[in-house]
Amino acid sequence: MTRNTRNTKNTKKQRDRWKVLAGAGAVILGAAFIWYSAGLYRQRQQAEAEARAWREGQAQETAAQTGSEVLEYEGKTYRRNTYVKAILCMGIDRTDTLEEPQVAGSGGQSDGIFLVAQDTVRNQVKILMIPRDTMTLITLTDLSGNVLGKDIQHLTLAYAYGDGRELSCQYMSEAVSTLLNGLPIDGYMAVSAGALPLLNDGVGGVTVTIQEEGMEAADPSFVPGAQVTLQGELAEKFIRYRDTSRPQTALERTERHKAYIQGFAEAAKRQAAREEGFAERMLNELQPYMVTDLDKGEYMDLALTFLESSQTLTEADMITLPGEAEETNLYDVYFPDLNEILPIVLELFYRAEE
Repeated sequence: MTRNTRNTKNTKKQRDRWKVLAGAGAVILGAAFIWYSAGLYRQRQQAEAEARAWREGQAQETAAQTGSEVLEYEGKTYRRNTYVKAILCMGIDRTDTLEEPQVAGSGGQSDGIFLVAQDTVRNQVKILMIPRDTMTLITLTDLSGNVLGKDIQHLTLAYAYGDGRELSCQYMSEAVSTLLNGLPIDGYMAVSAGALPLLNDGVGGVTVTIQEEGMEAADPSFVPGAQVTLQGELAEKFIRYRDTSRPQTALERTERHKAYIQGFAEAAKRQAAREEGFAERMLNELQPYMVTDLDKGEYMDLALTFLESSQTLTEADMITLPGEAEETNLYDVYFPDLNEILPIVLELFYRAEE
């Protein structure tokens, strides 16, 4: 046998060996992929099963509720207070204006969800803070805007399934009403994040105390315990920042929103006392960034009533929707506790019948 023949045979053996190894590697990789995919599938199935179980439990708890204008609770009948208005306010995660309708899915999400209880007799407000990840029944659509039905999803997505304007606000209002035992929503107002510098600087800046650890990642001046007057882009950093690598930071941000709203209310009252026509100027500048079903007289009255009232907005006037925060392998969720929510809704918006 010649050397060339031996080399040819050795080369063929090496190729065969590599083919076997490559085949074995492919089998191993394929098995690993199937195992990994199956693991993800099991995790998703588990998350969906937990959501279904929660959904069924919540449906049983709400079945006895009559909703809308009249509610039954612990043997008593409660009727809607007509002098307390429910105004849904939404902060939208878009930096442009809200003047043009958008394709479903591209109009932004509602990062801030605040239900204002406006007492028109006492000239006072209370605010129900609703976490964006609250799981509740929302309307689903395709990209053309055709309604596909309803399902339990993150509340923030209700806005995204609309047109970025009135339809989005209607979907949000319906979802919040359903969440709160059929509470009628008297009006809505959505404002894009693009209006934040305008609003913040329009009141001369907003002073807050930094409470959270890790806020320096948003801005070096956000040191825990520091008192910072937010101007320009600092306001947006303070309001919108969250560390997405950690769970439930959207909930932490909701608490931060309370501090900002409190500081903004104080600054707005000071500016209104100094500047004649302050409220009208601010609302006129806000127009391109805002969608509302209130006419100008209504939201002007809402603003003036608060600015001229003796109320000092405190943390006690801002209530976070009761619920339980959980993390799945896919996303953060917040399951509302209807047993704890109902008494709050009754206190804010209803009166017991004699």
